[in-house]
Amino acid sequence: MSNLPNCPKCGSEYTYEDGTLLVCPECAHEWDPAADTSIEEDSKVIKDANGNVLNDGDTVSVIKDLKVNSSVIKIGTKAKNIRLVDGDHDIECKLEGFGAMKLKSEFVKKI
Repeated sequence: MSNLPNCPKCGSEYTYEDGTLLVCPECAHEWDPAADTSIEEDSKVIKDANGNVLNDGDTVSVIKDLKVNSSVIKIGTKAKNIRLVDGDHDIECKLEGFGAMKLKSEFVKKI
């Protein structure tokens, strides 16, 4: 029996080698055992339209008019104290006149 590590994603003990990678047959996760494992795979860096890294609590500004139902969020509208979330729309915030809103990071810039 080999001494391969368990899958870091699902914890399965049935991992096997495939060239230089290790593979989990249960969740199909592949990883390089020589890579630094201190960085979590799920830790995603979210950047604004200009490439600045966004963090929870930042203030951002909308960079283009966004049509929402029958109204429009105007360019320059500020969102204070944002919260980063997983998903397609990765920013949760409150916009004055609109209330709670989810935005895509590609349509905002950090202030």
